[in-house]
Amino acid sequence: MTFTTRPELTGTFGMVASTHWLASAAGMAVLEAGGNAYDAAVATGLVLHVVEPHLNGVAGEVPVIAHDAASGRSFVMCGQGVAPQAATIEALEQRGITEIPGAGLLAATVPGSWGAWMHLLGRYGTLELRDVARYAIGYARDGYPLLPTAAATIRTLEPTFREHWHGSAALYLPDGDAPAPGTRFRNPALADTLERLVAEGEAAGGSRENRIEAARRAFYSGFVAEAIEEHVRTPHWDGGSEPHAGLLTAADLDAWAVTEEEPAAVEVLGHRVLKTAAWGQGPVLLQQLQMLEALGAHELDPGSGDLVHTVVEVAKLALADREAWYGDAGTEDAAALLRDLLDPGYAAERARLVGATADATLRPGAPGGRAPRLPVAAAQAMADGGAWPDGLATPIAGSQGEPTVPRGDTCHLDVVDRWGNVVAATPSGAWLQSSPTIPALGFALGTRAQMFRLEPGLPASLVPGTRPRTTLSPGMVMRADGSVLGFGTPGGDQQDQWTVPFLLHHLAHGADLQASIDAPSWHTTHAPSSFAPRVAEVLGVRAEERLGAEVVADLRRRGHEVTVTGSWSLGRISAAGTRADGMLQAAANPRGMQGYAVGR
Repeated sequence: MTFTTRPELTGTFGMVASTHWLASAAGMAVLEAGGNAYDAAVATGLVLHVVEPHLNGVAGEVPVIAHDAASGRSFVMCGQGVAPQAATIEALEQRGITEIPGAGLLAATVPGSWGAWMHLLGRYGTLELRDVARYAIGYARDGYPLLPTAAATIRTLEPTFREHWHGSAALYLPDGDAPAPGTRFRNPALADTLERLVAEGEAAGGSRENRIEAARRAFYSGFVAEAIEEHVRTPHWDGGSEPHAGLLTAADLDAWAVTEEEPAAVEVLGHRVLKTAAWGQGPVLLQQLQMLEALGAHELDPGSGDLVHTVVEVAKLALADREAWYGDAGTEDAAALLRDLLDPGYAAERARLVGATADATLRPGAPGGRAPRLPVAAAQAMADGGAWPDGLATPIAGSQGEPTVPRGDTCHLDVVDRWGNVVAATPSGAWLQSSPTIPALGFALGTRAQMFRLEPGLPASLVPGTRPRTTLSPGMVMRADGSVLGFGTPGGDQQDQWTVPFLLHHLAHGADLQASIDAPSWHTTHAPSSFAPRVAEVLGVRAEERLGAEVVADLRRRGHEVTVTGSWSLGRISAAGTRADGMLQAAANPRGMQGYAVGR
């Protein structure tokens, strides 16, 4: 028997896995109360907004992949908000902006999370909003233990809060000081906001669906939208020499709605893998898996130098295609482009570029014969090199003598219920470090617009009403035996890299979910980061120490610039789903010592 840090959970009633134990417990409580996977996913996600404020927030975004057992339908729900109508390249140029900041108000898109949760609950759930929101409201009002990483983030931000973001200082520096890890932390303004949204929904009366829709409208067309617009009008510091007001308006919120769409999908290793389309980076995983299968990488020894080298080189090719082809602002048929990107023949053609040594270039392909065009800034990043943004400790703003702002991260959740419904969702954005807290609401706005390019004519160019090319990337596997697995991880650009060894272990080598999550991981930092300051670390590889000295030495001989990280440092994958025998399964990541899976 292979040792794992925790057991793979199996049962028959329901499973919830997420990046925080309190969120997983809340989701399980909803299942125990008779709710389905959609109800539980909403409860879990709302708790994540409260207890991981340095990783996501109510005004952030969340893509969802779900499988509905009764209909047999799998779908993507896009909770990624769009650029404001006033957000044009020209408008930013007039403000002297050459790259959208990674902090502050200019980078705000329409908040997507609340609308996504209301859509999921109203259309597919069974419970009332109060039934699923009460856990988040309770933690916000009565308090929860502050994570060490959240406390460290607040401590780092003390100068920014004191000097610039006074609304954030009022919330996150209670008694005038940064709270210690484990402190019972409260956010009464957020509790009031959530309670008012629930109450306004209930006051609307009518059907359950009508009440949930009224709660959605209270956010996008009511008091929340009004408070956001008022807040955005006031210039705030964003790391530059001058503070800036934002571009987001109440009209932008009122005009936006969640969309549903067919997943992007490929057949690999005898299974069908589902992701979002190329408005996100989801197809990066699909392209990698296709190329790896063409190269026979699934037959290589797990964790070997040959496998890691091959996976890294394939990731570099897929990420190069992401830089050239992914985005929501393309002028051609996005569906046709995606079909060509995921064509098996194209994957085989790209796979032939993988050599015995590390390649030092960024090589996008020509899907369907199209000529690739890299953003000028991406090519410049490859030429300049630099220290690649690597998690919460990396400053993304601030000039000499100014405070700096650490970059945020993401959360993830997976739920399966006794009827076989499966939900995978990746909430992110609106971190406490993204922009100043709105005192009346108890949350900050997001900064996802930093992923737009300020160069016209690209798929990822800034265009009003389009989605930024997000890194958020939940996934789903329709296994050959008919079972369904939801999975995902936080990690920005690494999300669709860390899940590659996880899937190879599970799908190709038959390891259980927990063993596949526990296995040593790695990723490349070769391609330009999606986050400010969007640098590239040419030939860069991060590898967990557990891969072993021999593998690291082998990679270095092949030309990779390897940085060895902590033994348990890369990835926060969780997963949940069904088995062919009718049982349910789930597992969660031990790294970071906060993710947990529960079930029975």
